[in-house]
Amino acid sequence: MNHLKADPLPRVTLDDVRGARKMLAGVARETAMEGSRHLSQLVGAPVHLKCENLQRTGSFKLRGAYVRIAGLLPEERAAGVVAASAGNHAQGVALASSLLGVRATVFMPNGAPLPKISATREYGAEVRLHGQVVDESLAAAEEYARETGAVLIHPFDHPDIITGQGTVGLEILEQCPEVRTIVVGVGGGGLAAGIGVAVKALRPDVRIVGVQAEGAAAYPPSLAAGRPVALPNPVTMADGIRVGRPGDVPFALVGEYVDEVRTVTEDELATALLLCLERAKLVVEPAGASPVAALLGNPGAFEGPVVAVLSGGNVDPVLLQRVLRHGMAAQGRYLAVRLRLTDRPGALATLLGVLSVADANVLDVGHVRTDPRLGLTEAEVDLHLETKGPAHCAEVGRALREAGYTVID
Repeated sequence: MNHLKADPLPRVTLDDVRGARKMLAGVARETAMEGSRHLSQLVGAPVHLKCENLQRTGSFKLRGAYVRIAGLLPEERAAGVVAASAGNHAQGVALASSLLGVRATVFMPNGAPLPKISATREYGAEVRLHGQVVDESLAAAEEYARETGAVLIHPFDHPDIITGQGTVGLEILEQCPEVRTIVVGVGGGGLAAGIGVAVKALRPDVRIVGVQAEGAAAYPPSLAAGRPVALPNPVTMADGIRVGRPGDVPFALVGEYVDEVRTVTEDELATALLLCLERAKLVVEPAGASPVAALLGNPGAFEGPVVAVLSGGNVDPVLLQRVLRHGMAAQGRYLAVRLRLTDRPGALATLLGVLSVADANVLDVGHVRTDPRLGLTEAEVDLHLETKGPAHCAEVGRALREAGYTVID
C-alpha cells in the first residue's frame, strides 16, 4: 500500500500506548494466544490466534473505552457519558463506566440482539433503544450529549480509544516475538490503527493486514481517494465491522501504518466462524472471524508466523445458528433440496429411505400437498440435509434423480 502522508493529528504514539497499558493493568485481561494447527498447515507457516473474544465483555472494546473515560476531567465525569452501539462498544463503555463510577447512557438500535442489550444493562448502563441502525442511534446519542452535557464516547474516532486498542499490539509482540504478519478486522479502524502505532514503532518489518467484509468495505475506496469516503448502505452479517465511513483519526493512522486492506465474502466469514468453533473450540462473532476468513481465502498471501486477531465473541445465538448453517452449506456439508413426488401413501417414507441409503442426515422436512402449482397427484417436499462435503452432495442428487424424483431446486 502507498502510505498516505496526510497529517494524522491528533497524534498517537508508542508512549501513549505504553501509558494506556499501565492504566489497564488489573482492568483488561492479557488475552491468550493459541496456535492453530489447521491454519498453520493451510498457510504453510505457524498461525496463532489472539483471543480478544475472551476479553472482559467479550471483545477488545473495553480497552479503548476505559482509557477514554479514565482520561476525562472530574467535571466531565460528573456530567456522565453517552455512547451508541449495537453491542461490543456498548458493553465496553458500560463496564468501564461502572468501574470508574461514571453514569453511562447507551443508545442501541431497536434491532440489537437481546443478549447484548441485557449484558449492557447488567454492566450498569442505562440503555435507550432508538432507530433501526447504529447511525440513527449515534445521532440520538449526539443530541443527548448536546442537551445534557454528557461526554460522547465514540467507538473509534478518538485518540484515547485508539491508544487503548493499541495495547493489543504490545501483547502480540511479547507473546509472539517472531511474528511477521498481523491480520486484524477493520470497521471504523480504531483497532487496526492502534495495533499499527504500537507494532510499527517497535517492529517496522511486521506486515499489518486489515480485513473488511466485502459488502461494508469503506477503507479501500477511502484510501484510494486519500480521504474518508462514506458507503451508502454497508451490508454484512459481521455487525462489528459494518461501518459506513472510516473515522478521521484512525483513517490517517491506518493509511500510515497498515500495509494492506483486504476484503472477504459472507461465505468466507461463515466458514471461518465454523472453523473457529470446530477446530479451535472458540466462539467468535463474524467480525472476529474476519482475519481467519482472509487466511482461508488466500492462504499463500501471508508470510508467517501469522497472528490473527479474534476481536470479539459476542455473537447472537439466532445469528450463530444461521451462520453455522450457512458455513456448513459453503463447505458442502448442508444441502437444501426441493423436489416433487407422486402423492400417495408411503411416498414420503420411500423418499426418506432413498436418503438413508445415500447416507444423508435429514434435518428438516417440509411437505406441501395443496398448491396451485401442483398437479392433482403431486406433492412438493423441501428437505434440509446434513452431508459430508461437495462430492457427497452430488451423490445425493444423483441418488434422488436415479430413484425417479424431479429435483426442482
